[in-house]
Amino acid sequence: MAAPWADSVTPVPPPAAAVPHTSTLLYAGVVTGAWSGLLSLAVYGIGRLLGVPFEVFRPGSDTLEVVPWLLVLLVPLVAALGGALLAAIALGRRHARRIVFWAGTGLALLSCVNPLVQPSEVLWSTRIWLLIPHVITWFLVVPQLARIVGDSEPGMYAVRD
Repeated sequence: MAAPWADSVTPVPPPAAAVPHTSTLLYAGVVTGAWSGLLSLAVYGIGRLLGVPFEVFRPGSDTLEVVPWLLVLLVPLVAALGGALLAAIALGRRHARRIVFWAGTGLALLSCVNPLVQPSEVLWSTRIWLLIPHVITWFLVVPQLARIVGDSEPGMYAVRD
């Protein structure tokens, strides 16, 4: 089986610098996390304009509190950076792309539990609007990290005859 670039005019594999490292993942985490944070903040603003209260029970609290806008902006960034560090564990492993994609999808689904299991005092409009940033963050972060990690799989840049 030939390498993907074997039919190229210049059948030379990419340089070793093209193999991703943890710093590559962290950079991708910052970029995708920042974008998902900004889009989540826009969704939060639109929801507030439409009258969604965004009042939830925080862990250890017995009163409804409004979700702060700064939290909506920063949590996706922190999640993306954490995901990038976790994805770095899979660098250089077989099936790294699939592992990171499905592990990231599982973590994203797990993060959706908190809005869904809020007590009955929390309106469903708030719960649904709080799920949208989770979907945005999954959509922007997980496939990108999986793609980058997939480029480090064994044999990805090896020339085969």
